[in-house]
This record gives sequence, C-alpha cells and structure tokens, in this order.
Amino acid sequence: MKTWFEYNWQVRDEWFEVFGELPAGELAKERTGGVGSILRTLFHIVDVELSWIRAIEGMADWEPRFEDYASLEKIRMLSEDCRGQIKDILSKVNAEKERTVVRVPWQTEPLVYGEVLRHVIAHEIHHVGQLSVWAKELGIKRVSANVIGRGLGETLLQEQSARTLF
Repeated sequence: MKTWFEYNWQVRDEWFEVFGELPAGELAKERTGGVGSILRTLFHIVDVELSWIRAIEGMADWEPRFEDYASLEKIRMLSEDCRGQIKDILSKVNAEKERTVVRVPWQTEPLVYGEVLRHVIAHEIHHVGQLSVWAKELGIKRVSANVIGRGLGETLLQEQSARTLF
C-alpha cells in the first residue's frame, strides 16, 4: 500500500514540474472538470490526502485555506510538508491496523482504516486524470501514469519482507 502512496507522490512531483512551465494565469484559470483550476485541483489533492489520514488517526483536522497557498510553489511546499507527516503515519501501518474500524467527523458510518487508505490513493489517481486532460488541451507534456520504471519494486520488496517478519 505504501508503494501506491510513493507512486502518487512521484506523479504529483512530476506534475509540479510540468506545470511549473506555465504562466500563473494558466494555472489559476477556471476550467471545466476537476476542482475548477489546475492550482485548486493540486491543492485539493494535498488537502484531502492529509485530512483523511489525520482523521483515521484520530487527529484534529487541519484545514488549510486555498487562499494561503494560491501559487504552484506554495502548494508544492504544502505537499512536501504534508508528505512528511503522512510518511511517519504510514510507517506504523501494518495488516492489523488496516483492519481497524475508524470514524471520521464527516461520515456517519464507521469505516475500515485500509479502505480509507485505498480511497485516498484512488482519489489522487482520479484527479491526476483530470490534470492529464487539461495538459493535453494546453498542448503540454503529460506525466506518465506508468508504474513500471519508477523504482517502486524495491519498496514492494521491502513491504513483502516486513510482512514476513510478523
């Protein structure tokens, strides 16, 4: 599972690089689909990831305001800051924890910890698809969705090795 977070972070970083070539006006321009603009969509990805992870850990929701991060560089920095918190949390996740029943403030029904982690992963992949559509419309490079060739096999081997220790 951690491998999929690593995958999403690699892809996100590549999108930051690609969109770094665009003028600020293009990044902020309202578009059809996604969360309205490239900047708002990237911000939303980061915000949702951290919100869900903090919620299933029983931590208070930290709700950053888009207005405080309304540039590509500020969203990139937010992403890096949040990633540090999430890596720390994920480093403590095991198969037993994945089966834990959790509650989050914005849902009435109980959820399963691992289900939420998978939801967060899928959420980002969903929005990255929208970024790819916009990049195509803008005639700029699109980030590859390919998992192979990203060096993630080593992480998978480490996860497998860790599972055999339990």
